[in-house]
Amino acid sequence: MVLILADQTDGHFKKTAFEALSYGAKVAEQSGTSAEALVLGSVNEDVASLGKYGVTKVHHVSNDALNIFDAQVYTKVIAAAVQSTEAKVLVLSHNNTGRAIAGRLSARLKAAMVPAAVGLPDTADGFVVKKVVFSGKAFANVSLNTDIKIISLNMNAHKILAGEGTAQVSELNVPVDVSKIKVTATNKVTGEIPLTEATRVVSGGRGLKGPENWKIVEDLAHSLDAALACSRPVADAGWRPHHEHVGQTGIAIAPNLYVAAGISGAIQHLAGVNRSKVIVVINKDSEAPFFKAADYGVVGDVFEILPKLTEEVKKLKGA
Repeated sequence: MVLILADQTDGHFKKTAFEALSYGAKVAEQSGTSAEALVLGSVNEDVASLGKYGVTKVHHVSNDALNIFDAQVYTKVIAAAVQSTEAKVLVLSHNNTGRAIAGRLSARLKAAMVPAAVGLPDTADGFVVKKVVFSGKAFANVSLNTDIKIISLNMNAHKILAGEGTAQVSELNVPVDVSKIKVTATNKVTGEIPLTEATRVVSGGRGLKGPENWKIVEDLAHSLDAALACSRPVADAGWRPHHEHVGQTGIAIAPNLYVAAGISGAIQHLAGVNRSKVIVVINKDSEAPFFKAADYGVVGDVFEILPKLTEEVKKLKGA
């Protein structure tokens, strides 16, 4: 059986949860077994509806203590769930949660693990999974030979496949430790598309010359229903908040579309965005290294190009 962790935050399932469920269902299909989901904490949505992503059953540990993420507590609960359900494959999302617990689970379950997987297992001769290595510059095929196997799926690496049907929901009774973490305050960013969930991202760099010019980036992002991002120098200078910083030292993203305006494309920045499906670079410097990684490049002044792009997008949308 394939067990998939369906991430939720504040009682709502994340986009990465649907990706993981769709992926896990395909792994189960090609292995000739069933796919089941694991949900932790209190949920405000219809848990049975997860069945439309290919799972036949949902194991719900509805303990309120799991509403606050604690890697040690989550590891013990998920390991107990794997053992209780006798799952042979565990699928996680390669997000902050998955990165924090995958290694711990591997050690606890004595299971081989593939982090940042980007393809379905090849079961023609064993169990081989493709993953990204060297900050997305290359791929590796990893063979898993243990009885229990763990896969953490890279964000936006598998299409969400939704169909019909509902899943059977059952309460899973496993021990839940008291967390040693005490949350004293929660500061949430509201009214924006989270970068980790965005399918389109518009990003700006030092070529914008100052925070007072950011409106042209925001206008394009809003017209595309995209998330806003920036390079590290922009965040360090205080032009934009640090939660918008993408790159090797910021948030690694993998949207369908990444538009980079006024960003030269240092290797550290590219390492965090090179898994984007389509990269569009706009820069007046024709020698900017980012053009080598771009699918589409525009050599020109961002102050001229961005407003024109925004205008054309609005025309296409009939706005």
